[in-house]
Amino acid sequence: MATGSATAKFIHYLVMFFFGKHVSKERRKRLDDNSEEIKKWAMPALFIVAATPLPDEPVVIPLGLLKYNPAKLFGAYFAGKLLIGIAGAYLGIYAQHTFRYLFNSEVYIILSIIATVIITIVLLKVDLKQLAEKILKRKINLIPQQGEGTRG
Repeated sequence: MATGSATAKFIHYLVMFFFGKHVSKERRKRLDDNSEEIKKWAMPALFIVAATPLPDEPVVIPLGLLKYNPAKLFGAYFAGKLLIGIAGAYLGIYAQHTFRYLFNSEVYIILSIIATVIITIVLLKVDLKQLAEKILKRKINLIPQQGEGTRG
């Protein structure tokens, strides 16, 4: 799993690596101005986006344009995917041993199908972007703005 994921992401990186020569001089200057800072945090960022559900394209694409070290990119991304793969496998084994005596395998299959259908319906019916905006807006509204709520 980790090898396939890292290889697929590496292809995205290579496309941007070779596309980088077609970037305008203005954009190239903006990229180069921040390249040292970006490269300094690249490996931890790659590891984190590979090991979490965070989107990885905003990290991989700029690194391709900056011609970041391909071995470091592949290694960090591979390590993140390997970590999440191993953790998932061990959690699966633990869950199997924990719940083995509660249900038989047919019940697991039925529960899995039900969970898949429910999650699919939720993902199709709920606009996750709109929901996230509502949640974030509520959090922002809970924080008093400068000059609000306090009098000097």
